[in-house]
Amino acid sequence: MKVLFIGDSITEWGRHGDPEDIGTGYVRLIHDYFVTLYPNKQFTFLNRGVGGNRITDLAERWQQDAIAPNPDVISISIGINDVWRQIDHPEMEQVSVKQFEHLYVDLLTQVKEKTNAKIILMEPTVIDEDVESRGNQLLPNYVAVIRKVAQQFDATLVPTHRAFIDYLKANNGYKLTTDGVHMNSTGNMLMATTWIQAAGERLK
Repeated sequence: MKVLFIGDSITEWGRHGDPEDIGTGYVRLIHDYFVTLYPNKQFTFLNRGVGGNRITDLAERWQQDAIAPNPDVISISIGINDVWRQIDHPEMEQVSVKQFEHLYVDLLTQVKEKTNAKIILMEPTVIDEDVESRGNQLLPNYVAVIRKVAQQFDATLVPTHRAFIDYLKANNGYKLTTDGVHMNSTGNMLMATTWIQAAGERLK
């Protein structure tokens, strides 16, 4: 079974220094979970995360990185930079909610038309470990798009945004990120366990 993960730096995390090109983030944890739990099953995990990507960047490389490998399962994690760039680089041309939805629908239409892949959509996580941060106030509109297109395309939704917000509300003081966005080991574990709980059946 070929499982392809595509997204931004949170997905990419460490893959360029990894001989297996899987990385050291949540993709590695999911890989290790399934390889050890099902040792008699043949898995191929592909990491196609690229740092800084927004959905516009995914659209430019979609055929080469998502369609051409012809995966059995494709997991998409995008949206953080579509919001974060509005905060840290407001001078850039921004991706509106409407454009985000239009592009996401186009990408998923291509998956449906050109592959037989099962589709898994991950919600973007958080921008700053503060529920009231500007980033976390802007993210829900993009999260809503992902929930909508998940229903539209019969995709499995991984509620990573909800999981992270619930964790922050618990206020136990243990950090999930290195800088408010990029995951430390605990944040990667929360992403991986949320993914496995929501989408693990797709790999059986």
